[in-house]
Amino acid sequence: MDNRQAIGSWLSGPRAAAEDMGVDFGYPGQQLGLPQSGPGSVARFGRRLGAVAIDWIGCQLIAYGLITHGDLTSAGNWTLGLFVALAILTVGTVGFTPGKRMLGLRVIGQNGGRLGLPRVVLRTVLLALVIPALVWDRDGRGLHDRLSGAVQVRI
Repeated sequence: MDNRQAIGSWLSGPRAAAEDMGVDFGYPGQQLGLPQSGPGSVARFGRRLGAVAIDWIGCQLIAYGLITHGDLTSAGNWTLGLFVALAILTVGTVGFTPGKRMLGLRVIGQNGGRLGLPRVVLRTVLLALVIPALVWDRDGRGLHDRLSGAVQVRI
Protein backbone atom coordinates (compact mmCIF):
# COMPACT_ATOMS: atom_id res chain seq x y z
CA MET A 1 0.00 0.00 0.00
CA ASP A 2 1.24 3.45 -0.86
CA ASN A 3 1.74 5.83 2.09
CA ARG A 4 -0.52 8.37 0.43
CA GLN A 5 -3.41 5.91 0.53
CA ALA A 6 -2.99 5.35 4.25
CA ILE A 7 -2.96 9.06 5.01
CA GLY A 8 -5.82 9.92 2.64
CA SER A 9 -6.03 12.74 0.20
CA TRP A 10 -6.62 16.30 1.32
CA LEU A 11 -10.04 16.14 -0.33
CA SER A 12 -11.34 12.96 1.25
CA GLY A 13 -9.64 13.23 4.62
CA PRO A 14 -8.40 10.49 6.93
CA ARG A 15 -11.88 9.08 7.59
CA ALA A 16 -12.39 8.19 3.92
CA ALA A 17 -8.96 6.57 3.83
CA ALA A 18 -9.75 4.52 6.91
CA GLU A 19 -13.08 3.45 5.41
CA ASP A 20 -11.26 2.41 2.22
CA MET A 21 -9.04 0.21 4.38
CA GLY A 22 -12.09 -1.50 5.90
CA VAL A 23 -12.71 0.44 9.12
CA ASP A 24 -16.44 0.59 9.93
CA PHE A 25 -17.46 3.78 11.73
CA GLY A 26 -21.15 2.92 11.70
CA TYR A 27 -23.87 5.49 11.19
CA PRO A 28 -24.43 8.71 13.16
CA GLY A 29 -26.13 7.86 16.44
CA GLN A 30 -25.21 4.19 16.49
CA GLN A 31 -23.01 4.64 19.56
CA LEU A 32 -25.96 6.31 21.30
CA GLY A 33 -28.34 3.48 20.46
CA LEU A 34 -30.43 5.58 18.06
CA PRO A 35 -31.94 4.31 14.80
CA GLN A 36 -30.18 4.98 11.50
CA SER A 37 -33.10 6.87 9.94
CA GLY A 38 -36.62 7.99 10.66
CA PRO A 39 -38.05 9.24 13.96
CA GLY A 40 -35.54 9.16 16.79
CA SER A 41 -32.51 9.28 14.51
CA VAL A 42 -29.82 11.95 14.84
CA ALA A 43 -30.81 15.16 13.07
CA ARG A 44 -28.61 16.13 10.14
CA PHE A 45 -26.63 19.37 9.99
CA GLY A 46 -28.79 21.07 7.34
CA ARG A 47 -32.00 20.61 9.28
CA ARG A 48 -30.37 21.84 12.51
CA LEU A 49 -28.95 24.88 10.72
CA GLY A 50 -32.36 25.65 9.23
CA ALA A 51 -33.99 25.49 12.66
CA VAL A 52 -31.43 27.89 14.14
CA ALA A 53 -31.93 30.25 11.18
CA ILE A 54 -35.71 30.27 11.68
CA ASP A 55 -35.31 30.99 15.40
CA TRP A 56 -32.70 33.70 14.79
CA ILE A 57 -34.78 35.47 12.13
CA GLY A 58 -37.84 35.37 14.38
CA CYS A 59 -35.88 36.86 17.28
CA GLN A 60 -34.42 39.47 14.96
CA LEU A 61 -37.85 40.53 13.73
CA ILE A 62 -39.13 40.84 17.30
CA ALA A 63 -36.05 42.81 18.39
CA TYR A 64 -36.16 45.14 15.38
CA GLY A 65 -39.89 45.73 15.27
CA LEU A 66 -41.10 45.55 18.86
CA ILE A 67 -38.19 46.27 21.18
CA THR A 68 -35.95 48.77 19.36
CA HIS A 69 -38.70 50.23 17.14
CA GLY A 70 -36.55 50.09 14.02
CA ASP A 71 -33.15 50.96 15.55
CA LEU A 72 -30.90 48.59 13.64
CA THR A 73 -27.76 49.34 15.68
CA SER A 74 -29.16 48.00 18.95
CA ALA A 75 -31.28 45.22 17.46
CA GLY A 76 -28.32 42.81 17.29
CA ASN A 77 -27.77 42.67 21.05
CA TRP A 78 -31.49 42.28 21.67
CA THR A 79 -31.64 39.52 19.07
CA LEU A 80 -28.96 37.51 20.86
CA GLY A 81 -30.66 38.04 24.22
CA LEU A 82 -34.04 36.97 22.85
CA PHE A 83 -32.48 33.94 21.16
CA VAL A 84 -30.86 32.79 24.41
CA ALA A 85 -34.09 33.35 26.38
CA LEU A 86 -36.16 31.55 23.72
CA ALA A 87 -33.83 28.56 23.66
CA ILE A 88 -33.66 28.23 27.46
CA LEU A 89 -37.40 28.56 27.94
CA THR A 90 -38.58 26.36 25.09
CA VAL A 91 -35.92 23.63 25.11
CA GLY A 92 -36.10 23.54 28.91
CA THR A 93 -39.87 23.02 28.90
CA VAL A 94 -41.00 21.25 25.72
CA GLY A 95 -37.67 20.13 24.23
CA PHE A 96 -37.69 22.23 21.06
CA THR A 97 -37.69 25.80 19.82
CA PRO A 98 -40.25 27.01 17.26
CA GLY A 99 -37.70 26.49 14.46
CA LYS A 100 -36.89 22.98 15.62
CA ARG A 101 -40.60 22.14 15.83
CA MET A 102 -41.22 23.45 12.30
CA LEU A 103 -38.45 21.22 10.96
CA GLY A 104 -39.36 18.20 13.08
CA LEU A 105 -36.53 18.19 15.63
CA ARG A 106 -36.35 17.71 19.38
CA VAL A 107 -33.50 18.03 21.90
CA ILE A 108 -33.22 15.11 24.32
CA GLY A 109 -30.64 13.84 26.75
CA GLN A 110 -28.24 11.26 25.35
CA ASN A 111 -29.86 8.74 27.71
CA GLY A 112 -33.23 9.44 26.05
CA GLY A 113 -34.74 11.57 28.81
CA ARG A 114 -35.33 15.30 29.08
CA LEU A 115 -32.58 17.79 29.78
CA GLY A 116 -32.59 19.51 33.13
CA LEU A 117 -32.40 23.29 33.38
CA PRO A 118 -28.65 23.46 34.14
CA ARG A 119 -27.83 21.39 31.04
CA VAL A 120 -30.19 23.48 28.89
CA VAL A 121 -28.51 26.68 30.11
CA LEU A 122 -25.03 25.24 29.42
CA ARG A 123 -26.09 24.08 25.96
CA THR A 124 -27.64 27.45 25.10
CA VAL A 125 -24.67 29.50 26.30
CA LEU A 126 -22.31 27.34 24.26
CA LEU A 127 -24.62 27.65 21.25
CA ALA A 128 -24.61 31.44 21.61
CA LEU A 129 -20.81 31.35 21.42
CA VAL A 130 -21.24 29.77 17.91
CA ILE A 131 -17.84 28.03 17.70
CA PRO A 132 -18.82 24.98 19.82
CA ALA A 133 -21.79 24.42 17.49
CA LEU A 134 -19.47 24.27 14.47
CA VAL A 135 -17.30 21.50 15.93
CA TRP A 136 -19.05 18.14 15.87
CA ASP A 137 -18.28 14.51 16.52
CA ARG A 138 -18.82 11.34 14.52
CA ASP A 139 -22.46 11.17 15.68
CA GLY A 140 -23.16 14.61 14.21
CA ARG A 141 -23.51 16.26 17.61
CA GLY A 142 -22.08 19.72 18.07
CA LEU A 143 -19.67 20.34 20.91
CA HIS A 144 -22.44 22.26 22.70
CA ASP A 145 -24.63 19.15 22.60
CA ARG A 146 -21.83 16.80 23.58
CA LEU A 147 -20.73 18.87 26.60
CA SER A 148 -24.32 19.21 27.82
CA GLY A 149 -25.13 15.53 27.24
CA ALA A 150 -27.78 16.29 24.63
CA VAL A 151 -28.64 15.02 21.16
CA GLN A 152 -30.96 16.48 18.55
CA VAL A 153 -33.24 13.88 17.03
CA ARG A 154 -35.93 13.81 14.40
CA ILE A 155 -39.52 13.68 15.60
